[in-house]
Formats: sequence, C-alpha cells, structure tokens
Amino acid sequence: MASRLPLSEEDLSCPICCDIFRDPVVLKCSHSFCSTCLQQYWGQKHAARSCPLCRTESLDEPVASLTLKNLCDSLIEEGISMPPDTREECEPGNLCRYHGERLKLFCLLDREPICVICHTSRKHKNHECCPVEEAVVDVKEEMRSALNALQEKLEVFDKMKRSFESTAEHIKAQAQQTATSIQEEFEKLHHFLRVEEAARLAALKREEERKSQQMSEKVAEVASNMAALSETIKAMEEEMEMENLTILHKCKKTLLRAQCTFPESTMNPGALINVARYLGSLKFRVWEKMLGVVKYTPVTLDPNTAAPWLILSDSLTSVRDGEARQPLPDNPERFCPDTAVLGSEGFSSGRHSWDVEVGENTAWVLGVAKEWVQRKEKVSSVLKNGYLSVYYYHKMYFAGTSPLTRLNLKKRPQRVRVVLDYDRGRVAFSDAADGTSIYTFKHSFAEKVYPYFWVGCKLCPLKIEQRELCVTSVDHM
Repeated sequence: MASRLPLSEEDLSCPICCDIFRDPVVLKCSHSFCSTCLQQYWGQKHAARSCPLCRTESLDEPVASLTLKNLCDSLIEEGISMPPDTREECEPGNLCRYHGERLKLFCLLDREPICVICHTSRKHKNHECCPVEEAVVDVKEEMRSALNALQEKLEVFDKMKRSFESTAEHIKAQAQQTATSIQEEFEKLHHFLRVEEAARLAALKREEERKSQQMSEKVAEVASNMAALSETIKAMEEEMEMENLTILHKCKKTLLRAQCTFPESTMNPGALINVARYLGSLKFRVWEKMLGVVKYTPVTLDPNTAAPWLILSDSLTSVRDGEARQPLPDNPERFCPDTAVLGSEGFSSGRHSWDVEVGENTAWVLGVAKEWVQRKEKVSSVLKNGYLSVYYYHKMYFAGTSPLTRLNLKKRPQRVRVVLDYDRGRVAFSDAADGTSIYTFKHSFAEKVYPYFWVGCKLCPLKIEQRELCVTSVDHM
C-alpha cells in the first residue's frame, strides 16, 4: 500500500491546521486546504476570499478533491498521524503567510513575527531576532510604559477639553452674531443692487425686443423670396417631364422665369446685442454708484483682543468700558486686565491715519502698539513697553515717554487724528478739527504695529470716524 503513495506526510498536511487533510478542497491557485479550516480562515474578518498561502483572491467556491481525500484516507489507515497538540499550535494566526511555517521568531528591526524561513530570506537576513516568547514579554513592558504616558496625556487633554469646550461655545456665538451683522449690512445694499439690476435688465430687454423685431422682418423677407423660388423650381420640374415638342414650346418662357433675380437680404451693422455696454466693468460701474451709500473706516477693532470689560459696537468701530466682566475666552491675543483693544490690521510699511472721536470721554489712550506687547499684565504706556501713545486722564494730557511728558493743550480736542508714517519712523497726534499738533514720536520700527485704544469711561465711547470715498482713473503710459 505504501508503495502506491508517492506523496509524503508533509505533502498531505493542511497548511492551516498542519494535520492530515480532512475533506480537502482545492482553490483556483491549486493550493489545497481542509474545507473546515478554509472556511474558518475566511471567517476571521478577512475582507477578501483569498488563498492563505499565495493571497490570490478566489471568487469561485472551493472544489472538493476526491483524489487527495483518498490518499489521506489511505495514509490514516496505515496509522500515520501528526501529534495531537500540533493543531493547537498551528492556528491560522500562528502561520507565516508567505511560507506556511509556524511563527517562532520576532524580528527586532522590522518589529514583526517571522518564521525560520523568513529569517534566512533576503528581507530579514542579518536582522537581530529573538524567540517569540521573549518578544511578548518585552513588547508588553513597552506597551505598559506607553500606556502610562498616554494616560498622563489623557488627563492633560481632559483639562484642555473643558477649556476648549467653553471656547467652542464662544465661537458659535461669535459666528451667529457675525452672520447676523453680515445679513444686516448686506440688506442695506440689496435694495440699491436690485434697482440697478432691474434698470439694466429693462434696458437689455428693450434692446432685445427692438433687434429681434428687425431680425423677424429679415426672416420674413427671406422666407418670401424662398417661397417664390420654390414655385419656380416646381414649375420647371413639371415642364421637364413634358414631351419634346411641348417643352421646346415653353422653354423660352421658363428660362426667362429662371433668370429672375431676387434681392439678397443683408445684416445691418449693430444687429447684435451690445453686450459690452451691459457687462463692461459692470461691478466697477455699480460700485461707483454705491459710493453714496458706502463709507470706509480706516481701522476696524479686533474683538479677539478686547479686554473682557469692554463693549464694542456691532460695526467694530467704537468701544466703551462696560459694567462687568464678560465671560470671554482667555485667548493669547486678549488684553487682561487692562481695558485695551487693538485694530484688526497691523502695519509694517507705508503711511496710515485715522481719526478718533473722543468727545467728553474722561479717560482714554490712543496710539500704536508693537506686535510683541505683553497683554496679560498691567500696561505702562511708555515706549520701552512697546507703546507709542498719548493719553488723557484726570483732565491732563500725557505723552507715553519715559519719564512721562506732560502736554499743555490750549483747548480740549473732540477728535484726535493719529498719523503713522512707518517708513519715516513717526507717529503724530493732532486735533482733527484744526490740525493743531499734540505730540509726535520719532522711532525706528523693526516690527509690525497695531492701532491701540484704551478706554476708562462707561458713558462716552471712543469712535473711529468713517471717511468719504472717491474714484479716480489713472492712465498708464
């Protein structure tokens, strides 16, 4: 019997369970497995029905191998079988997916379990390895250390999460308020735009009707000529069917009729819609008309820098001191405890100016602040702290020099003009009403500076004045 079995015990063993085949099946790639082992392997969350050895995807159902089953039955009848504990060691997860051997080693370089054949292969040759049992102990220790670090990070993140959750609520409130302000501002422009749109569409409609009527007349004229020609063609075709003498009698008249000419209709210049008239610089033309309703504010306040006690207008052009502290996020940009706020745009070149209505405000500071100024401590408005400012307090005016410079003004300004000439290194303050100089700083800038506002009065806000706009055209030669 044994002489009729050319295959060895290894050839008749399932690569998955390492036991003699039971109910063997063969895949399209020619690899064979126990039917039960293959179904269990496919059921272990394998997305594709692939071969456990070569990974070839198999869409067809496995085919039972009767010949292999007979060989295995013959081998079992002769009393040859694998040790009873081999199946437990050779579960699919314990086998090399390339060679079908048990995973006994762990590659320390590639951090993956390998078999003995893998260890001698080109991929892992000369790599340091250790037994799987030792690797499990070392890996668990590494994971335990990593787990402790992750738990510590989790506690830190939990504290950050609570802070960020409150900030997230503030962001939602900011977004809603900003959306409302946007809608209100655009609503002021919608009526103007609708009127402009309607006027242009009406003019376009009138031109379309007029030029469409002209084209209709042209079409009717050509259609009349076509009808006359069609009658002539039809008559000639009928006469051509006549007998020889008959057609000769009528040929003179017919040929004369064919020589009749019809006037050709031509398209007049300017027949098309004057598209450029309606679309040429359309946005600019509309915007030019909008100057009567649009105002420009040279500085817009940044609410993310405003101290929690300050109240800003919806347009972000005025600020006053409030009654109580508002629940705002303590973000890095925000001033606290000083009741200050910055402009939203910083300057690092050029000349810029803005007028601030101070009115009857009893405590205010105006000027510029360097980008690096400390915002989480009490501010002394002097140059060495990054501020170039003039302020009014206790009915006295001071320039923020070191030491402070007392300013003697002949009259109390209602509007203060701040002029920043970055390139020349000057910040000048004057009475916007008559141009009387208040004070001028001379300082070389090396960083970006922002408009700076400090207010200590609850009744009278500081208000940045709007400016009229005009449009000029510059010809470039």
